[in-house]
Amino acid sequence: MHRKFTWFSLTSLGIGLAFLYLPILTLVILSFNDSTMVTVWTHPSTRWYETLFTNGSYWGPAWVTIRIALVASTLAVIMGTLISCVVVRMKRFKTRPIFLGMTIAPLVLPEVITGLSLMLMFTAFHIDRGYATVIIAHTTLAMCFSSVIITARMSSLDLSTEEAARDLGCGPISAFLHATLPAILPAIVSAYLLAFAMSLDNLVMTTFTTGPGITTLPMRIYSEVTTGIKPEINALSSMVILVIAMFVLTSSLVTKYSAKKEALSFP
Repeated sequence: MHRKFTWFSLTSLGIGLAFLYLPILTLVILSFNDSTMVTVWTHPSTRWYETLFTNGSYWGPAWVTIRIALVASTLAVIMGTLISCVVVRMKRFKTRPIFLGMTIAPLVLPEVITGLSLMLMFTAFHIDRGYATVIIAHTTLAMCFSSVIITARMSSLDLSTEEAARDLGCGPISAFLHATLPAILPAIVSAYLLAFAMSLDNLVMTTFTTGPGITTLPMRIYSEVTTGIKPEINALSSMVILVIAMFVLTSSLVTKYSAKKEALSFP
């Protein structure tokens, strides 16, 4: 039975979508404004995109951001997979609720609290802040999201395939690689793309854990905005939005394709 949309539901949906996406749409439109005054529209132009590509001051922070995101998302997926294996396979150990709570705690804690806690820990252990500390911070947050995605996929799997591989002589690691890993690979890809997108635009935790000489692209954008919004900032922000949207869309399509393929395999 299909429910009909009422005027109230349509109005609520419209207000919600406008609240979420109208600011982003405004930024993208203004990025094509030819005027040097950010809020004064003159006529459409790609002038500021051309200026952005010829201005080399943003490419250094962009490359730093990409390197951190690649490493952090890889570590987050590996650790998220290990967490999922423990949660799905070991269901009877006494501290399981505590383990689950500690796993998802960073999801509900404000990033300010997590970033401050990591900064104090690095200071207490006399660890110089730099690439490594930023990667640890990004991995800590992205690992939780990765474990939730991968756990949801592993919970729906039939582990009899892996048990059959063990009976045929495979070791634990070999059985996992040949029987379980192909089945959860779409979830791993989705978790990786989401972790990468989260690392790209992470500002709060990066600010707390970065060190001298390490400036990511979100930090550079924020420092530029505090002194006045430049037109090329709109163009740069629009490109970042496009990249993150592509990663999120790809992750969604991979997850949808995996679910559809599984439904066709097991009617």
